[in-house]
Amino acid sequence: MDFRQLTYFLAIVDHGGFTRAAAALYVSQPSLSQAIHVLERDVGSSLFHRMGRKVVLTEAGAALVAPARDALRALELARAGVGAVRELRAGRLEIAAMASPAMEPLSTMIQRFTDRFPAVSIALRVALTREDVVERVRTGGCELGLLTTTTASPLPCADVVPHPVGDHRLVLVTPPDGPFPAGRAVRREQLEGRRLIVGQRGTGIRAYVDDLKAQGIDVGIAVETEHRMAFLPLVLGGVGLAVVTESWTDLAERAGALVLDLEPACVQRNVLLSRKAQPTPAARAFLDVAVPPAHRSSL
Repeated sequence: MDFRQLTYFLAIVDHGGFTRAAAALYVSQPSLSQAIHVLERDVGSSLFHRMGRKVVLTEAGAALVAPARDALRALELARAGVGAVRELRAGRLEIAAMASPAMEPLSTMIQRFTDRFPAVSIALRVALTREDVVERVRTGGCELGLLTTTTASPLPCADVVPHPVGDHRLVLVTPPDGPFPAGRAVRREQLEGRRLIVGQRGTGIRAYVDDLKAQGIDVGIAVETEHRMAFLPLVLGGVGLAVVTESWTDLAERAGALVLDLEPACVQRNVLLSRKAQPTPAARAFLDVAVPPAHRSSL
């Protein structure tokens, strides 16, 4: 049986016969009779006693009334739920993000989105590396992902759509009484012999430190951590210095740390990822809010 058949069945019950039901449904009486005939065949029993133009429910027909109403009510609720999601009056959007861009630009993106669509909840999932972000989006674990990369580091997957959402410079965070004066950029070679707090391999910040070593600049790794929020306490505790994105500047300075530019400047790109499949209404709306028009990819 299908929902059309149940609708026809209940119309006959509610209107007391085939003629009135057909008129109410705007269908021909033969079409209505044929649909009921198919329904009776599907359930294996007659549903009505035909008495001229009048009909009376059989025992099987009477047993079907309540389940039919429940089924149609469930369908209407499902349609309403889908409609609410489609119109962004409800729903949920899952986003995978690396630690640094999760501070900025993601915080600002979410603020703009929730201002416009407060009924849609957002779930943020931690991704330690850009490969983790790509994999979560590629497999559908999250519909969107945010990562940092460089122009020299293409995305490791062709099954996702990149949307550039701005660049961030790398900066050096030191204690307030650290080895470098405030207001003056720190050259790479000045990091020789310094102990650094770094993230795990696969992150742009770690790649910068590894690149220093490759250039012969001897830096030590004091702490390697996946917990980015540990960076500031460790720096302020004198454990080491940290290279982070400029999105950390306000938080670091409010905590009492010194934030210095690096020379030459190193820029990381923030990229929002979506799947190649048609995005959900919530994901589409988030992309419209987050991605500048000039940088939008065709979906």
